[in-house]
Amino acid sequence: MRLRTTTVSTDSRGIEFQIDPDARLAAAAGGAARYYADAAGLPGEVVAEFQKSVVAACLETFQHLNGDHPHLRVSVTHYSDRIEVALTYDGEAAPAVGLDQIAGFASTLGNSSALGGIDRVQYEARGGTAVTRLTKYLGDARPTM
Repeated sequence: MRLRTTTVSTDSRGIEFQIDPDARLAAAAGGAARYYADAAGLPGEVVAEFQKSVVAACLETFQHLNGDHPHLRVSVTHYSDRIEVALTYDGEAAPAVGLDQIAGFASTLGNSSALGGIDRVQYEARGGTAVTRLTKYLGDARPTM
């Protein structure tokens, strides 16, 4: 068995990596999100819910990957007021989290839905690349909508 090395970009504010559609790698993305949420001082139950939400979003995204573009790029960035997880892939322009889930998400904030640990979901597609951004606000930083 030959091991393939992959460069992972990190700095104190975040991490970026590319994963294949594998539930174990989705769990790794959730672990990275958990690390930054824990380091930001969020309560344990909030950290766990955020982690579960990121894993669920990755698993949903895997359904949109195809043979020509079989990888998901994940970036987790810690800002002073929030943590953002960006799920990016090339190919079919569809949100990493289904539009029905995004639309329903607004009405289920705060409960135990699949994305209950996320405060904001954003989606954009440009030139064959789709990006879904999941945001967890820190403290009182949550904007009014």
